[in-house]
Amino acid sequence: MSTNQIPLGGTAASAPVASRALVLAYGLVAYASFAATFLYLVGFVTGLGVPKALDDGATGSGSGGAVVDLALIALFGIQHTVMARPAFKRAWARVVPEPLERSTFMLVSCACLALLFWQWRPFPQLVWEARGAAAAALFALAALGWATAFVSTFLVDHFELFGLRQTFGFAAGRAFRPPVFRERLLYRVVRHPLMLGFLVAFWAAPAMSCGHLLFAAGMTGYILLGLVVEERTLVELHGDAYRDYRRRVPKLIPRPWRS
Repeated sequence: MSTNQIPLGGTAASAPVASRALVLAYGLVAYASFAATFLYLVGFVTGLGVPKALDDGATGSGSGGAVVDLALIALFGIQHTVMARPAFKRAWARVVPEPLERSTFMLVSCACLALLFWQWRPFPQLVWEARGAAAAALFALAALGWATAFVSTFLVDHFELFGLRQTFGFAAGRAFRPPVFRERLLYRVVRHPLMLGFLVAFWAAPAMSCGHLLFAAGMTGYILLGLVVEERTLVELHGDAYRDYRRRVPKLIPRPWRS
């Protein structure tokens, strides 16, 4: 049964039990897909514990391989940016019921990343390779980046961000209430600690291959462009509260010398 065939009319409390169960199952599958994809992304970038990492597989052939890689990054970036916009969500609501919107977004995002993992063309020639203490320091910095990205999701609302709160709430017969804007911990240091964590994780490589460099640069470009669009949306949603926040807190680079 497709998502637009699930009878979700009326309030969450009035929905049939079978519909609630389907919504809950859909949300759990989407969340499990996110968890598996995030873990694979860590292995894909670090080269640890996955069957195919950034530098594995048939070597890319010159500009053709680079074009494929950049197209895969662009596909993920466009999907992630467009589907997160309020205008798209309003149109998308005609196809996907509101309780499933975020879970569906996550499933499509996971599919785009899975395609990137599968079709990535490696360029294993080394740009740099650190050894000894320098390699250990870079590995520790990358681990800190991954941890920062993961922890940041809990400082907003991890379960809302990945669709579980919406589907669990619907299954329990409760109306969904969007999270309110607030500043917590890392979000008092930079406005986007999640993206900062990813940037650190992508760039802090003890062995930086040409393919890894292409991946890091491409993802950095997507993040920087995506944040421009994201911040416009946040201003629309939160108004002066976010304008004041943007004035006080840097976007990505902490400024500890400022109070």
